Amino acid sequence: MSQPIISKLQIKAIKSFFGDSLRTDEMMSRYSVMQVGGKADYLVIAENMEELEAFVSFLWDEEIPFLLLGGGSNILISDSGIREFVLVNQAKKIEFLEQDDDSILIWAESGASFGNLVRRAGSKGLSGMEWASGIPGTVGGAVVNNAGAFGSNVAENLYMADILHILDDSIQRSDWSVDKFGYDYRHSLIKSGDKQAVVLSATFRLDRSTPEAVKGRISEIAEVRQTSQPSGASLGSMFKNPPGNYAGKLIEEAGLKGTRVGDIQISTDHGNFFLNRGQATAADIADLILLVQDQVYEKFGIKLELEIQFIGDWKQG
Repeated sequence: MSQPIISKLQIKAIKSFFGDSLRTDEMMSRYSVMQVGGKADYLVIAENMEELEAFVSFLWDEEIPFLLLGGGSNILISDSGIREFVLVNQAKKIEFLEQDDDSILIWAESGASFGNLVRRAGSKGLSGMEWASGIPGTVGGAVVNNAGAFGSNVAENLYMADILHILDDSIQRSDWSVDKFGYDYRHSLIKSGDKQAVVLSATFRLDRSTPEAVKGRISEIAEVRQTSQPSGASLGSMFKNPPGNYAGKLIEEAGLKGTRVGDIQISTDHGNFFLNRGQATAADIADLILLVQDQVYEKFGIKLELEIQFIGDWKQG
C-alpha cells in the first residue's frame, strides 16, 4: 500500500473540524453501484448544501486532497481503497419554482438523485427531461458529466448552476449559465479538471404538460431500457461511443459479449455493460476493460475511451 498523501498536521485539522461525523476505514463498496472498492482512510457525508459548501471550503483552505462522490454510478474504486479524504454528497433537497405560463424551473441540491428529480417533475406534468428518468447518479454528477440519453443531455435542459470555485486564489460562489460549462459529449470544463469547482445546486427549465403525458413517455423510455439495457450491479455504459459508431456494437462485433474475468462479465444483452455476478473485484473490472480495449483496437483500429473514472489507490489496486 502506498503512503497516505494526507499529512499528520492535516489529519489533526480534519479530526478537529469534523469531530464525531468523521468516519475512518470506511468500506467504499457500499458507496459504489458496482459494489466494489476498498477502504477510505477518512470519509464524511454532507447532508445539505450548506454542509457541502462548508466542507469543501475547509478542505480547500487546508489544501487537503479530497474526492467528492455522489451516487457512485460512474466510478471504479480501487480494491486498495482511497488515500485522499472522501466527501460524500447527500444533499438532496428539491424545489419547484414558478417561471411563466409555459415553463417552470426545478431546483435541486447536487446530491439529489437525478432520476428521482425527473420522476417528481413527471408527477407534476413537467416535460423535457423524460430522457433522464432511468439515469443513475446525482444531479451534480449529471451536470459535471453532461449526462445524456435518447438523443438529449443536460446541456439542453440546464438553466443555471450554483458553483463553488477557486478564483484568483480565493473561494467564491457564482451562478453559472450553461454556456460557462464548455459542454461537449460527456464532457465539461469541471470534469476536465481545468477548473477547480464544485456544483452546489442546479436549476433546470421544463415545459408544462400533463402528468399523464409525461408519465407515459417515461414508461415508454423505461420499456426501451428494459429491452436494451441489462439489470444488475453495473456502472452503466463503460465506454463512450466513438464518433459515428457505438461502443456496444463494436464490443459485440469483436465477439466479446459474455466474456468473463472472475465475477465480472460483459452483458450478453448489451456489450457496453459490465455486470457483477457475485464477488467481482475492481482489479477484475480493470483487467476486463483492458482486454476489451485491446481486442476492439486490434479488430477495428478504434481505441475505446472510458466513460467511467478510476478512483482511489491504483498503485497496487
